Amino acid sequence: MTKLNQIIAVEKGVKAKAQQAIAVAGRELGKQPLLSGISRTYQPKDEEGEQLPPESTRVQTRVEESLRAVASNMARLFDVTATKDATNAVATADIVIDGNVLLSEVPVTYLLFLEKQLSELYGFVKGLPSLDAAESWTFNDSADCFATDPVRTIRTKKVPRNHVKAEATEKHPAQVEVYYEDITVGYWTTVKFSGSAPAKRITSVLDRIEKLQQAVKFAREEANGTEVVDRKVGEKVFDYLFTDR
Repeated sequence: MTKLNQIIAVEKGVKAKAQQAIAVAGRELGKQPLLSGISRTYQPKDEEGEQLPPESTRVQTRVEESLRAVASNMARLFDVTATKDATNAVATADIVIDGNVLLSEVPVTYLLFLEKQLSELYGFVKGLPSLDAAESWTFNDSADCFATDPVRTIRTKKVPRNHVKAEATEKHPAQVEVYYEDITVGYWTTVKFSGSAPAKRITSVLDRIEKLQQAVKFAREEANGTEVVDRKVGEKVFDYLFTDR
C-alpha cells in the first residue's frame, strides 16, 4: 500500500531523472558525428595492386533510442505526478484544536496553503507595536483607543524681582540686583493616547497562531498518509506521441 507522502518523497528524484534524460539526449543528438557511420572496402584494380584495409565507423547515437530513453523516464514522471494530483484531490484531514474540530475535511493542498499563510501572519503579528510598559493604560471608548490617566503639571512663568543689596545714600544710588522667580500661572492636564496593543494581547494572538500551525501540520501529515489513487498515464501519452500509426 503506497501512501501519498511516499509518492511526494520520490517525485523530486523522478523529475530530476526525467530532466537529465532529456538533457543527455539533447547533447548526444546535437553531435552529428555520433549519428553518422560509414563502411568502406578497397579493391585494387588488378591482383598485383596495393591491398588496403577496410574502414568503418559505427553509428553511436540513434534518434529512436533517444526517444525510447526519454519516453521511459518521462512516462514515470507523468505517472508519479498524475498519481500525486489524483490523490491530492481526495486526501483530506480535519484541523483539530484542543479536541475540537476547527475545520473538517480540509484538502491537503489547502493545508499547505494554510501553513504558508500562517507563517507570514505570525511574522506580521510579531511585529505589531505594543503599548509602552512604563505607562498605565486603559481603553478609552470615546477615543476608541488606549489612554493613560490624566497627569496634572504646573505651568510657570519667570517674573523679575529686585533685590536691594545696598540702600541709597547721599553719595551713592541704591545697589539693586534683578533676579527671576518662577511663579505658577496655570496647570496642564495631560492624557496620552495610543493605538498600539497591549503586549498581552499580541502574545495571546501569537499563541493561537502557533497552536493552529501545529494543528495544520498534524492534519497535513494525516492527509499525506492517504492511500494513493494510482494512475498509469505515461505509457499512453508517449505511445501516442512517439508511435507512428
